[in-house]
Amino acid sequence: MKLQILAAAAIVCSAAFLSSCSEKVGVKYVTTKVESQTISSSVTATGTIEPVTSVEVGTQVSGIISKIYVDYNSVVKKGQVIAEIDRENLNSQLSTAQAQLSSAQSDLDYQKTNYNRLKSLHDKGHISDNEFDQARLSLQQAQATYAQRVENVKTCKTNLSYATITSPIDGVILNKAVEEGQTVAASFSTPTLFTIAKDLTDMRVIADIDEADIGGVKEGQRVTFTVDAYPDDVFEGRVTQVRQEATTESNVVTYEVVISAPNPDLKLKPGLTANVTIITKEVTDVLAVPVAALSFSPNENLLREDETVEDCKAEHKVWIQNGKVFKAIAVEIGETNGVLTEIKNGLKAGDQVITEFSVEEGQSASEESSNPFMPKPPSSKKNDKSKSK
Repeated sequence: MKLQILAAAAIVCSAAFLSSCSEKVGVKYVTTKVESQTISSSVTATGTIEPVTSVEVGTQVSGIISKIYVDYNSVVKKGQVIAEIDRENLNSQLSTAQAQLSSAQSDLDYQKTNYNRLKSLHDKGHISDNEFDQARLSLQQAQATYAQRVENVKTCKTNLSYATITSPIDGVILNKAVEEGQTVAASFSTPTLFTIAKDLTDMRVIADIDEADIGGVKEGQRVTFTVDAYPDDVFEGRVTQVRQEATTESNVVTYEVVISAPNPDLKLKPGLTANVTIITKEVTDVLAVPVAALSFSPNENLLREDETVEDCKAEHKVWIQNGKVFKAIAVEIGETNGVLTEIKNGLKAGDQVITEFSVEEGQSASEESSNPFMPKPPSSKKNDKSKSK
């Protein structure tokens, strides 16, 4: 009998405790204000800064570099002499070609005179056709030899002009690959002597965009980028070209995208690595709400007795709280970036929409002390008595 009484008492106490806990459960609703915002989506990548126009200056003749008139960062004008190759061998080749031309000219003059003389005799029947044909053939060979010698002289003069290396454009020397006294050989390929950038105030970024992102990249899109040399500066540009050729490296496919990079203060230097953000989608000054507001729905099990819900049938809706009433508002949505969604119709600036709720539980110290299953603190009276002793 005593056990039954104790069990009943325990059940009553437990029920009272659970009831007390349930009353302590509170629901907190988080709201956000509907306001004008900018919704944007972007693609990130890395790229390399380089001049828009750069020219590699080489030489078409072999020889020893006798003079260099420029250095790194030298500003040059189109046609300006920047280096010279030793002319001794080239002058010798020209002299030889001119001597051969003079000899060919003499032979040609002789063959012309001989041909005319034999033609006159042939016309009178004093020589055979064979002799006359031989004279005509000798004249034709002399004419061909003379023409060849003329071309040889032109070639030698052209090569001699190549010994003077000039800048093909206005620009700045980025690279100097030779020094005075160095021998360059142009037998099989044209060696590069200098690299000249046309205009360092007009740069570009060549960025490698992953194949998963390239579909959203278009010409004309706004771009921001940073470089490690100036971590606090944000540079801007535009997509000027999306190249069709793919590059595959370690099974990763990327495409080159060319981005303009105005450089009026010359901060950007060729070769710097740029951390690029391409704005693939952007709408400004539109009403927007967090995406979470469109997925929120009240939990009726957590409503209090005096709270009600006014729902509506709509593809997209948000919830507002008006006193004790939770009301669904049908909305028309527009652009989204996964964080914010444009609201075209249904809300106005300043409206408060619910984005989430959280359940709060708590007990005060007085409530905890009333729990029959919790140990009670020592009596203050006993402490007072011990102090009086």
